[in-house]
Amino acid sequence: MQSQDLSQRHAPSAGPGPVDAEQAEAVLAEHYPRLVRLAYLVLPPGLGRGRRVLTAHALAQRALPRGRRQPAPIPAQGGGRADDPGYAYLRERVLRMALAAARPRRGLPRLAQLPQVWGLRLFPRSGGADELALDQRLSALSGPARAAYVLRGLEQLPDADIRKLLKAAGVSDPGGALASANNVPAHPGLLSSPEFDPCTLQARPTDLMRRRQHTKAALAAAAALAICGALVALPGGGWGPDGAAAPVYAGNPAAEAALDPGRLTRADPGAWRTADRTDFSVWPARGPLTGDQALLRRALAVWARPGGGVRVSATPGTPTGGPAGPPQLLYAGEVDAARVVLLYDGLRIARYAEPKDGTRGAALDFARVDGATGAGASALVLGRSDANVRYLTAPWVTKAAQRDLTKPDSAAIPLPLADGVTGPLASPALQSGGCASWTVLQLTDASGTHLGTDLGELVPARLTAGRPGAAKDASGPRGLRTWAPFACSLAAERSAGVRAVNAWAFAEQPLPDGSGSGTWVCTRAETWRGDGTAALAQFRAPGGTAGAVVAKGADVPDCGPRDPRVLAGVLWKSAAGNWYLLAAGSKDTASIEATGGVTASGPGPLLVARAGQGARADLKGVSADGREISGLR
Repeated sequence: MQSQDLSQRHAPSAGPGPVDAEQAEAVLAEHYPRLVRLAYLVLPPGLGRGRRVLTAHALAQRALPRGRRQPAPIPAQGGGRADDPGYAYLRERVLRMALAAARPRRGLPRLAQLPQVWGLRLFPRSGGADELALDQRLSALSGPARAAYVLRGLEQLPDADIRKLLKAAGVSDPGGALASANNVPAHPGLLSSPEFDPCTLQARPTDLMRRRQHTKAALAAAAALAICGALVALPGGGWGPDGAAAPVYAGNPAAEAALDPGRLTRADPGAWRTADRTDFSVWPARGPLTGDQALLRRALAVWARPGGGVRVSATPGTPTGGPAGPPQLLYAGEVDAARVVLLYDGLRIARYAEPKDGTRGAALDFARVDGATGAGASALVLGRSDANVRYLTAPWVTKAAQRDLTKPDSAAIPLPLADGVTGPLASPALQSGGCASWTVLQLTDASGTHLGTDLGELVPARLTAGRPGAAKDASGPRGLRTWAPFACSLAAERSAGVRAVNAWAFAEQPLPDGSGSGTWVCTRAETWRGDGTAALAQFRAPGGTAGAVVAKGADVPDCGPRDPRVLAGVLWKSAAGNWYLLAAGSKDTASIEATGGVTASGPGPLLVARAGQGARADLKGVSADGREISGLR
């Protein structure tokens, strides 16, 4: 399942309107990586990659309105998330400042005003030849033309909206900018590559010889700073060390407000009953320590500035910075041998955990949950210990149980629920050695029964079964039977930021030599960030207790809602000792052809051909509507 589509953005208009500062802060926190990427791409490449990175971050952070409310031109809403003027406002501000910075000798923030990382050079990861060629083509364009190209490729805006947005950002000739942008071939996928991601950085040292020459001066400055820091860190003079948090030497009113435990938001206990959307925002605050101000303050402080001894983890694609405003409290209490706090900021879940006897060894975990609702927002991991996991469930969950996914005919075992907290159940994310079982969480609410599995992250991955686009919860008899032989393949998706995994039995194939029938299943894992999806084609021979992975693909549409087709093959040895190439496609496959080490073809979605041991073959299929289908890879 894909996270919220950020490619379809807002079209602009000239109508004025106010933007609330808190709303703008929340939007900036949610879409910060995209706004920084936009600024980075529009800034002139002549600045150098390191300076472009720092400038892009500075411009994105300066896009926030200064006052409580700030009148400004707010773009009208086009396609995409039409109810979010805050993003359109910040995008226009970032674009305006980036274009100003691109003008020769004007508008560029002074170096002293930019973020500084002493002793390190920061720059994005290098891309391939295509990214380098595109960067060179963009460097030859003017700032407005680069902006037009980026708005068209990254934001997916139509030309009419780009003209209005460029004009609102101070460009005198938007039409000319669009015409110049037409000279660069469209590569929207490349604009999203790590080459142009100023939030995923590499670090290298600066000039070491020059740094040695300034050692004495630096030591003197450090001594003065230590004296001043000690003064402002005194009680009443700023935020000093707080539990496992790192010390800070300068106050920031907005940041301190976000870290005030007294300003934590708490949902009304019955809000979920009347809410239009059942997500984490309507979870009430639960747990016996929700009134422990010292614990909550430590959790917020560590979130903002984790100390060197704090273990920090995050699902891929999840920012780990502090909250833009006061987050929502979901839970505070003791879980096994730890004190745990769960917080939610509209985009992420943050879990703070510390030992009961102190703060040494504290942990801070993050997980993206944007777009989670209903079954996708029904449980969070509270803690793991002794190979077990405990969950906090949504207030609308009425029953909890555990079941072994490898045994579809076994009954589910009820789990106790106390204020939404489940009893412990075995965590497959913690099991080692062979895979003899796979324990999953089964939750029941008014909409039905759902399955989730622990893959080592804060949010259990939802399990579904069925044809892509029409998949249903895997809790029914058919879904359980589909998943049973392939449950252990879920181990390949641990710690990958997986939101949901679907299993689709796309073919049953009669086998030669009277060997019975084989089952073909495609399992597809969807991530919270949208990219990084993984599809596995698996084959189960008759009599086998588990399936075998025969093909895999990463970031491919195969076996998903966008392209519910798949083609895969395997070399198989029959009981009679003969080797065969078996190939199968989805039902709309009109023919399959094998080339290379095995040459064969045939009509329909199934192919069987004699083969030699160790033979390799390439597969190609044709769908009923004439489109070519490549083998999953």
